[in-house]
Amino acid sequence: MQSSHLLLEEPIRMVSILDPSKPSFFPAMTKIVGTLGPKSRSVDVISDCLKAGMSVARFDFSWGDPEYHQHTLENLKAAIKATKKLCSVMLDTVGAELQVVNKSEKPISLEVDSQVVLTPHKGQEASSQILPINFDGLAKSVKKGDTIFVGQYLFTGSESTSVWLQVAEVKEQDVICTIKNSATLAGSLFTLHASQVHIDLPTLSEKDKEVIRTWGVKNKIDFLSLSYTRHAEDVRQAREFLSKLGDLSQTQIFAKIENAEGLTHFDEILQEADGIILSRGNLGIDLPPEKVFFFQKSALRKCNMAGKPAVLTRVVDSMTDNLRPTRAEATDVANAVLDGSDAILLGAETLRGLYPVETITTVGRICFEAEKVFNQDLYFKKIVRYVGEPMSHLESIASSAVRAAIKVKASVIICFTSSGRAARLIAKYRPTMPVLSVVIPQLKTDQLQWRFSGAFEDQLPTHLWESLFTASARQSLIVRGLFPMLADPRHPAESTSATNESILKLALDHGKASGIIKSHDRVVVCQKVGDASVVKIIELED
Repeated sequence: MQSSHLLLEEPIRMVSILDPSKPSFFPAMTKIVGTLGPKSRSVDVISDCLKAGMSVARFDFSWGDPEYHQHTLENLKAAIKATKKLCSVMLDTVGAELQVVNKSEKPISLEVDSQVVLTPHKGQEASSQILPINFDGLAKSVKKGDTIFVGQYLFTGSESTSVWLQVAEVKEQDVICTIKNSATLAGSLFTLHASQVHIDLPTLSEKDKEVIRTWGVKNKIDFLSLSYTRHAEDVRQAREFLSKLGDLSQTQIFAKIENAEGLTHFDEILQEADGIILSRGNLGIDLPPEKVFFFQKSALRKCNMAGKPAVLTRVVDSMTDNLRPTRAEATDVANAVLDGSDAILLGAETLRGLYPVETITTVGRICFEAEKVFNQDLYFKKIVRYVGEPMSHLESIASSAVRAAIKVKASVIICFTSSGRAARLIAKYRPTMPVLSVVIPQLKTDQLQWRFSGAFEDQLPTHLWESLFTASARQSLIVRGLFPMLADPRHPAESTSATNESILKLALDHGKASGIIKSHDRVVVCQKVGDASVVKIIELED
């Protein structure tokens, strides 16, 4: 442990997510978001998840209190320190989620063709006849014939753990439903989803705001997953809220699309958000099964063209209880990669699943195989055509770097950046080789001590080494093919040629130690020299 001012006196250093002890560190360029919970919150399990390929940790506040999640986060920090593998933090809000509370936690058996009443009287005990819910406006929102789904955490479609209800009658604040399949609901909390029905609840609830103001600010979160985003205004309001919380001004907002209403306004939401999460749990219920694939492919393509990260959920549900995915799930993961996903988000599979580490490993291997057959040439042409002419200066440099790397069969692209924008633009063109983003942190001084600007600032004398990574570095951990390194902040990327060569040598040494760069390989470097941006090709010697 060293204080920040002592660290600055050391020779130029870099820290990275590369692990020199494992030459095959890059199992895939598609990133994996893991939800931490009961089965994945110990230091040992989190360490194994990081080693398996998890680069973003998701904290789902639809269950568990802040103290519970704080303990998990402290374990994550310990695991990061032990493994020297970076991981960013995502806070997932509750939003306009309807929930059934089962205080007794006794299993509830529901029989087909029987009736059950959904009531806002939360004080009642849940039973086979009555399910108390957290929303008193359901009776005003639904009508006879509407479909409602109830399941643990998220509706899975399994007839044994989730139930399909049809509204038979609305009586004052109660909604009387006919049960369409027999099921047993187990646990303390169930999610309720009314298909294609507008729910008059705020996207960012007061409870969400309080969690962000306290837990989010304290931990300087990298990403806010905005559940049930339905309009661009939802994102704008969340952005305004974050901007008033100084430490979270750089936090990225990922709009979580969970229903038909969000899809209807997808284009405007995409313009406002930093990234998109296609939450197929609820989305797959709102849409007819035969339409799901179309909206998935369309949404992913729009994200790709805009150069904004796209995250896909619910791909290996069966691995919650099984060591291997089904053949259909394995194909689903591969198709997500081929369709252009930046990351795969694992929910119940790592939260409460029996095999969190094995699930991350399996998904990573499938992604790796799919990336081998990804048609980069066709993708590149589509992006260039979409961007059009004249290109912006940065866009031109990014596309040229990728084109050059592919033409000379470079093993890696190295990009010097401070904001991360240039590196993200390069990754937008989906090069077939990894992009090592050499992040140059900006420094501020208060005359007492040096400190790094960006989220996760930590001015404690003995802060954790991973806290030094700027927001732009950690936020690249959700972008496909982008892997950050941190250069010595005393040497900005546009400084002297000698300094640039020194930093470049360290980046190359990292690549060699990781097994992604070998003797006689070609490397493409993108950097600023004065006011100009330069793309150069280096052929390595022995």
